[in-house]
Amino acid sequence: MDPVVPVTVNLAIDGMTCAACASRIEKALARLPGVDATVNLATERARIRFAPGTTDVPTLLETVRKAGYGARELAATSREAEKSRHAENYRRELHWFWLSAALTLPLLLQMGAMFAGSHEDYLPRGWQWLLATPVQFWIGRRFYVGAWNALRGGAANMDVLVALGTSMAYLYSAVVTLFGLHRHHVYFEASAAIITLVLMGKLLEARAKGKTSGAIEKLLQLQPRQARVERNGQISGVDLASVVAGDMVVVRPGERIAVDGDVVEGASSVDESMLTGESMPLGKRVGDRVYAATQNQSGVLKIHATGVGTRSQLADIVRLVEEAQGSKAPIQRLADRISGIFVPVVLAISLVTLLGWWMVSGDFTQALVNAVAVLVIACPCALGLATPTAIAVGTGRGAQAGILVRSAEALERAEKIGIVVVDKTGTLTVGRPVVTKILPTPGCNESEVLRLAASLEQYSEHPLALAVLARSRDAGATLLPATDFEATPGLGVRAQIEGRVLFLGAPRFVADQVIAIDEDAVRQLADAGATAIVLADEQRVLGMIGIADEVRPGSASAIAQLKAMKIDVIMLTGDNRATAAAVARTLGIDRFRAEVLPGDKVAEVGRLKQTGRLVAMAGDGINDAPALAAADVSFAIGAGSDIAIESADITLMRSDLMSVVDAIRLSHSTLGKIRQNLFFAFFYNVLGIPLAALGLLNPVIAGAAMALSSVSVVTNSLLLKKWKPLKR
Repeated sequence: MDPVVPVTVNLAIDGMTCAACASRIEKALARLPGVDATVNLATERARIRFAPGTTDVPTLLETVRKAGYGARELAATSREAEKSRHAENYRRELHWFWLSAALTLPLLLQMGAMFAGSHEDYLPRGWQWLLATPVQFWIGRRFYVGAWNALRGGAANMDVLVALGTSMAYLYSAVVTLFGLHRHHVYFEASAAIITLVLMGKLLEARAKGKTSGAIEKLLQLQPRQARVERNGQISGVDLASVVAGDMVVVRPGERIAVDGDVVEGASSVDESMLTGESMPLGKRVGDRVYAATQNQSGVLKIHATGVGTRSQLADIVRLVEEAQGSKAPIQRLADRISGIFVPVVLAISLVTLLGWWMVSGDFTQALVNAVAVLVIACPCALGLATPTAIAVGTGRGAQAGILVRSAEALERAEKIGIVVVDKTGTLTVGRPVVTKILPTPGCNESEVLRLAASLEQYSEHPLALAVLARSRDAGATLLPATDFEATPGLGVRAQIEGRVLFLGAPRFVADQVIAIDEDAVRQLADAGATAIVLADEQRVLGMIGIADEVRPGSASAIAQLKAMKIDVIMLTGDNRATAAAVARTLGIDRFRAEVLPGDKVAEVGRLKQTGRLVAMAGDGINDAPALAAADVSFAIGAGSDIAIESADITLMRSDLMSVVDAIRLSHSTLGKIRQNLFFAFFYNVLGIPLAALGLLNPVIAGAAMALSSVSVVTNSLLLKKWKPLKR
């Protein structure tokens, strides 16, 4: 029986003002059978997973609406529509703010005169009432609507605090004005200014939040909107939406590649920095893979399209980043618990402040002002934005550097890594055999040994033969014809070149031809981690060639960096012990296990987890899949579509271990920002609410502080954009 695959739906949510809103929507959705929902205040989205048949999208939308909020399904093609919608909403909010500011400014001049010590009404109270009323009930209508929806849904949010606080100040002032109680001061300026300042704070917050997704926007902007397609022998420019898999796409020098595909004609160098973070261009020729949004530099390429639009590598990256930005880190749980009771607690403190000051001082006006200040200074928004904004910026910045984080939880766990288990082949090494050493015997030279060996191997597909042939191509060697060719599987070859019989293969194969072998030279190559193949004629050995899976240039630096971070590094490999020991010695790895099977790797990861330290596994994401799944944090190392993006917690587009170091550094930086944000949000409320209750804060100043607190949290998160990977 096939397993049931959960359905995933993304909803855009309208009307959220604070963390309490997100928490209430999550709880409402969680009451539906089989529904798992995560609501993100920063991105204003809900990500919902449910088993097929248990619910449907209309039910989800209706549930959100009953909770007091707007909702609509986000389709894969609605990105531009959503962007336009947000831009239009921002322009509309900006107009409302300027109108509110224009009506509030005369009232603030009146307040300025009061602060200067004057008790005269420079602006008649009737005019103050006329100016404050549209701000309170027309421009501020949204707060009443939001408060009503929240209360109707069985909870309270920031709208309740703003509506209640400003209403108390406005209604008191209106009663004093309408009944001619001139000896009492009015607070029209406070109610109007608070609403104006909250609107200003929301505008600044929206603008800052828009920048948190800047990394995704930059990636998407790199993809061209048109492609040059060859159909029926004619090349023409067409919209990208009309390109399909199987089309032949022609890319000229300087153009960006529009699709994923394979090069079928031409050669060039391609800048893939947007995909991998690697600044050096890569050479591309027939048979090589290229990716959408990368830039062709020097030659004309004809590409057979295999991945177009939402099926491209770029689309996979964007989807992965969006999922990570919409997920919730465990560190946010405390903020969620507090936000759930925050508003009722603030309402209680405000009521106690009102009654306490009135009973102690007998001055109802002062008691009212202090109670309003308590309501206005409290800000659950900063608590709700502290984590998601930092996660959004951190994961976006990581994507630009070729670090794709699957979830916020994985990013948080990466900070606590104590042990990194690394696979050797393809992780610490390049993953393919290369010639590392040529040892000619007296009377021969390196070029001659290489030329003869390549001539013997020119028709072979064996990995060691391919390494010799690749080295000869790089050296520009001209191959000689070989006749009477004989191959002994697994050992070597024999052929005649220029009239003499030559042998090439394992030392024991050549030794069987009654030719003495220099065992010290064989041992020297083995100690260096290389496999020795011997070239000889019928009389003597002509030379030896060392072939090894070459260590990646950055592996040693990465190991040193991990050690400096107090992280233990353990190498596991299926290779023989001599080769493993040579690689470990070269890289400075103190602990390793050789000749292990995939199941052995899983067992070793499990044993290491019993030490109580967080264990990470870094591998190629394919043959290391069982060990990757067993680790606390898994890193899939690779490049382009050759890596299994869905197989690991963190996918590294660059094929080097230094990316693991960068991912851990990114985790430290992101979690550091989250802690700073949470500290600021808690400190702000812990300090601000008592000051207001003690009568040490004017309501207008409290409103300004509340409006700017969220902006400060988002701005602090945006500083993560300055994070950079280590230089290679």
